[in-house]
Amino acid sequence: MAKIKITDSMKTLLSDSRFKGKTLLLIADDGGGKYSLKGGACTIGADFSLVILDQPDSAYPIQLENDANIPLYTSSYDLTFLGKGLKLDFQANSIRLSDDAELLDGAVQITNGAEVLAAFKKGITAGWSGC
Repeated sequence: MAKIKITDSMKTLLSDSRFKGKTLLLIADDGGGKYSLKGGACTIGADFSLVILDQPDSAYPIQLENDANIPLYTSSYDLTFLGKGLKLDFQANSIRLSDDAELLDGAVQITNGAEVLAAFKKGITAGWSGC
């Protein structure tokens, strides 16, 4: 099982009522996944989001083991960008995702999965970032 360290400051953020009883996804926000808000070649592996869901999504079957016992999942595609020593931290009002090698994203976004899917169903599409 893949592992992620969730710092005390991140645990405090995730103890907020909007996360209570929810499942979280950690996704590469590059236009490739069904909850992705961004797109474009330069965002591949550079932008990440935490997606709040009411229940697990079978498209994201890989649980990220953590000592905070937070139900956090990802996909094999997203795992491609996540190295060893994965860590989620909350500093200066920003969520930071890093691994042993580098800072992966200094501004991880939080989004509501149901709202994203509803917007996409109405024809509102993910933003595109050209390079």
